Amino acid sequence: MAADYYEILGVSRDASKEEIKRAYRRLARKYHPDVNKEEGAEERFKEINKAYEILSEPETRARYDRFGEAGVSSGAGGGAGYEDFATDMGGFADIFETIFSGFGGMGGTGTRRRSTGPVRGDDLRLDLKIGFREAIFGNDDKEIRIPHLENCQTCEGSGAKPGSGVTTCPTCSGSGQVRRATRTPFGSFAQVSVCPTCEGQGTMIEEKCETCGGAGRQKETKKLKITIPAGVYNGARLRVSGEGDAGLRGGSPGDLYIYLAVEADSEFEREGLNIRSEITISYLQAILGCRLNVNTVDGEEELNIPAGTQPNTVLTLENKGVPKLGNPVSRGDHLITVRVELPTRLTSEERELLEQLAKIKGENTGKGGLEGFLGRVFRG
Repeated sequence: MAADYYEILGVSRDASKEEIKRAYRRLARKYHPDVNKEEGAEERFKEINKAYEILSEPETRARYDRFGEAGVSSGAGGGAGYEDFATDMGGFADIFETIFSGFGGMGGTGTRRRSTGPVRGDDLRLDLKIGFREAIFGNDDKEIRIPHLENCQTCEGSGAKPGSGVTTCPTCSGSGQVRRATRTPFGSFAQVSVCPTCEGQGTMIEEKCETCGGAGRQKETKKLKITIPAGVYNGARLRVSGEGDAGLRGGSPGDLYIYLAVEADSEFEREGLNIRSEITISYLQAILGCRLNVNTVDGEEELNIPAGTQPNTVLTLENKGVPKLGNPVSRGDHLITVRVELPTRLTSEERELLEQLAKIKGENTGKGGLEGFLGRVFRG
């Protein structure tokens, strides 16, 4: 079975290019053979690279979405030419620079240094279970708890002990890179790698903050109140801006993405904007008709059962269904399936009355008895 490239990177099929890029960076760091010596890590790393190669380019991604593996199997990246690859070398350089920065760098003649500016914090995901009625009517004051990285209050995110500062890295003189020249029979070869002392930052903290250990951020569990809109469905995704991990060096925080799981209800079932339920009535109520109070998500409502209602008839209570997401004034309907309960035993008085009714209707109760007559009345 062909691999699912979205599943390999752990992203949804509507993920943005930036989300795909972040997922690739995270997985590439984890499974790179120079870091991960576990069995199968190298093959996993190759799969991750292949998935990113396909999904990072809009053209190849579109072909993959439409035709699957067959749409991109004509060559690396779905047949992307050298010119296509060359135009995105900057993006690939950024990615590989990040991957290799933590373990000595990679060989090459480039002079790109690791960014020392603000870095946006990571986005976070929270899976949240909500009640059936909560999904229908929403909740303007839902309290959740999220573990995330917050800026250290002691050093205000700098990582430096209060009163101390930063100095230029003595190893790379602030460039964030180290260069080594090697002579070969073919000439000199310059190898540039990320500075191992400052990890490409170009600066070093004089004294690390004792609270965060120089990281500038700490893991905290935060209480947060969110709004669940009316009409949300199972699997819906809510975005809470700025509630992800704090950024580095003054970078903006990431976002929080909440995936909703709606609990099932013992009485009601949702079908799009409609709600379905069942009621059971007696054969006399079905024959004669009646008015009954039935349960809805809004509470009890009166339902008219017309005379002669057949089993499995569906009756409708209009505008008692699910509010339309984004337009709660517009609602679906409540569809009620009517079940008719036939008696298994009759009193002598009931039997006499029903036999009289059978005679009036011209029915011969001998064939199948009175129960056969009732069965013919309710053909459902």
